[in-house]
Amino acid sequence: MEAAPKILVTGSNGQLGSELKDLAPLYPQYQFVFFNRSQWPIDDEAVSASIFEEHKPQFVVNCAAYTAVDKAESEKETALRINGTAAGILARLCSTHGARFIHISTDYVFDGQAQEPITESLPVNPINSYGQTKLAGEQAATGKNPDSVIIRTSWVYSSYGNNFVKTMMRLMKERESLGVVNDQYGSPTYAADLAAAIIAIIRHSDWTPGIYNYSNEGVITWFEFAEEIRKSIDSSCIVNPITTAQFPTPAKRPAYSVLDKSKIISTYPVQLRDWKESLKECIGKLLADS
Repeated sequence: MEAAPKILVTGSNGQLGSELKDLAPLYPQYQFVFFNRSQWPIDDEAVSASIFEEHKPQFVVNCAAYTAVDKAESEKETALRINGTAAGILARLCSTHGARFIHISTDYVFDGQAQEPITESLPVNPINSYGQTKLAGEQAATGKNPDSVIIRTSWVYSSYGNNFVKTMMRLMKERESLGVVNDQYGSPTYAADLAAAIIAIIRHSDWTPGIYNYSNEGVITWFEFAEEIRKSIDSSCIVNPITTAQFPTPAKRPAYSVLDKSKIISTYPVQLRDWKESLKECIGKLLADS
């Protein structure tokens, strides 16, 4: 009997890795192996090579990343090693071992100056260190392995890890009012939906390499996101719209991050859910667990 195709997943303790872990039992035709940062430091070439030798994977999904956007301004070398160099290491090893590589990137490779949903072909121009290191990862992956699939996503949240939804839910319990930025536009991404999309890509009969955008449907500001969270948990906290200038951060944020998803929809059988539907599901899970 032929062995089940093996899928290695890095960053298993993060939002996306955790969601993939939840989905894995639904797909017994695959053998998933999950690695956290201590089990697989992806920027270590020797460790990475030995893991490939041991497991001989058919697929590698790189969910590991340095995601502390503001901290990346002062820790650029560390961010570059994890987001940039490591992506190249994994891509090259996939190429050598005949494994398919899926790498997760970000809307932050763009400068936020677009006026309409961003296609994959728009020129990149990151405005902060995090975006620069993620762009370096894209370039390393495609340079070392042109057969890679790169997924750019935005505003990721989940019932796992640290994210905007969980922060808002906590602050709305603690405070009577909050100020949330109302001049940055984007589309949230529920990590559970992205995890399902990744599995749909793996299961699809045609592997079409390239860069793809993925997020939930809808265009909102962070303020509108927060307002929907407030309504969903029936909080009496007052959410006030503020400008980016009123909420300075070490790293600049793109003003417009809405991704055009038509390429991924026409290439792979992925589902795009409305952002409110996905948010409701995630909050329902968080409330059930609390």
